[in-house]
Amino acid sequence: MTSQVAVFAAVFAALYAAHSFGDHWVQTHRQACAKAAPDRSGRLACAGHVATLTLTKAAAVGVVIVVTGLPLSPLALLLGLAVDAVSHYWADRRVTLARLAEVIGKGDFYRMGAPRPGADDAPHLGTGAYALDQSWHHLWLFIAALIIAS
Repeated sequence: MTSQVAVFAAVFAALYAAHSFGDHWVQTHRQACAKAAPDRSGRLACAGHVATLTLTKAAAVGVVIVVTGLPLSPLALLLGLAVDAVSHYWADRRVTLARLAEVIGKGDFYRMGAPRPGADDAPHLGTGAYALDQSWHHLWLFIAALIIAS
């Protein structure tokens, strides 16, 4: 019988790899640019991104199940993926994560590396906002894997 620890480890690895691929390769340029807009188009772009990202994660876990015979509860899998999807949508609307960063005293870090208004003087991907975004997602991947393994 497969231990819950092994299930957790396999699921976390699959979710982590799928998250990185889905967040950077599957997400469209339009979704990435529009998902923070404070209107219906922004909400739809973010929902579209989260939907394709969640399908990518489900496919990765599915491959692990098929290849290894990993025993998973379908209900736990759905619940874990749903919790992860909701947390991802919340963070990717951007203003939510920026507000959280301000509230907990991380606002300066969140803005680190961002271009100055009207200037493109940060030609790299390494910003405080990106680091906080990805670490937020990784935390929720961990939580989702715990739910799925339970």
